[in-house]
This record gives sequence, C-alpha cells and structure tokens, in this order.
Amino acid sequence: MNEGNVEPEVAIMSDPDITPAALDSVEESPVWLELNGAPVVTWMCTPDDLDALVIGWLFGEGYIESPRDILRMRPCTKELGFWVDLDPLRVAAVDGMSRRRILASGCGSVTAFLGTLADVPRRTGTVPPVDTPALRAVFKELFARGTRYKETGGIHAAALTDGHTLYHHAEDIGRHNAVDKVFGAALQAGHNPADLILLVTGRISGELAFKAARAGVAAVATPSIPSTIAVDIARAAEMLLIGRAVSGAPQLHKTPAAR
Repeated sequence: MNEGNVEPEVAIMSDPDITPAALDSVEESPVWLELNGAPVVTWMCTPDDLDALVIGWLFGEGYIESPRDILRMRPCTKELGFWVDLDPLRVAAVDGMSRRRILASGCGSVTAFLGTLADVPRRTGTVPPVDTPALRAVFKELFARGTRYKETGGIHAAALTDGHTLYHHAEDIGRHNAVDKVFGAALQAGHNPADLILLVTGRISGELAFKAARAGVAAVATPSIPSTIAVDIARAAEMLLIGRAVSGAPQLHKTPAAR
C-alpha cells in the first residue's frame, strides 16, 4: 500500500571492515488517522510499516477484530495520513466504553484512552511456563534484528513469539507504535496474536498492557519492568508479565490463580 510521501531511506555505505558510525538522530514524523471522517489520533512515529500501524492500532483499541472489518482504508498522497471507514456500530461501541482520554507515559504517544479494570478482556488460555534460557535466546534474536537500533541507539522494538520462534518484528521511536505495528503485521498475515508472547524492549506501561490484553496475548516480556497499572491490568486479564526477562532471575507478575 502507498504510505504517502515517505522519503526513501539512505543506505550507509562503508568499508566492510569498518564499523559504520552511529547516526546522531532518529527519524520521527507525524502520521494522522481519520476514522469515518473524524480525526482520532496523530502518531509521532518512525514512518514505515504505516498500514500495519493503522491496523494494529484499530485492533488494539477495539475497533476491529481483523482487517476484514475495515470497509475502506486509503492513504493521503500529499502527507502522511490515512482515512479509514468502519461500520458506525463498531465505532459507537468503542466510544460507549467507560474510557477516559489521558496523557500517556509512552514516548511517541501524546494521548491515549484507558478504561477501568472492568473493561479489560479476560483470557481463557493457560499461563505459559517460563523457559528462561529460551526467552533470553529470542530476545537476543530481537536485538540482532534491530537495524535502526544499531544505527542510532534511539529506537524501540517489539515482536511476537511462541517462546522459540520470533514473528513480526518491528522498530519504532515509540514502543506503543512498535507494538501496534507488530499486531497489525500479524493480522495482515492472517495470524492471531492470541496466546503468543509479546516481546518489548522498553517499560510495560498501562496503555501497552491494555493493548496486549485486548490482543489476548498470553504474556508480555521486557528486559525492563512494568508499571503498577500494567500489573493490575495483567492480573485482571489473567495475562503474565515478565520483567527483567534477560536476567538470570526474571520477575513474574501473575494472577493469584496462576501462582
């Protein structure tokens, strides 16, 4: 899909025996979305995989269950933005939820919608066992795929995994955007994120935990730590949070039933 006037990336050419110098900045662009003719969000993001970003955000916010729910999606040809048409009943259902607009804690996200714990979807699957060496191995692969991280050191990444194989890796200046891109790519490929493990490279915020619960993932793992709100959301969703996942002693935040 045409993603608007996106400047082509410039290849960094160097002698193969010389390590390329790190770039001194990371690309950031505003990308807007209008839903049924009304502005709903503007992302400050890394301007690639934008169709996956749109689909993943709509999924994570509860507007769609799959790309088939999108009646029409078209990019603006003059600037970075999208128009999406959905069944008005779907939009009304989300707008009717007891959610409040908040200032989000995540980089690259100006505002977000966060509801009460009563709005958190409950999982029906089992909590996966934690295989610490395997988890460290998939994180090692995640870091190895981080092209922009190697160039700048100023980017987040996310991916889905079954605990052994890495799926749908994405990088973005905002960790929430990277998660949306991963969910969107999975849906575009016909893969359901439910019961997989979401890997993220930054802190697990409340907004990110809500997105993960909405997707039905079994667990969210990070080398960092979760926020207290993220822990509450994960327990309500019966979803496992794994902090300090690449350490020798990961921190597991479980529901009482899963202890």
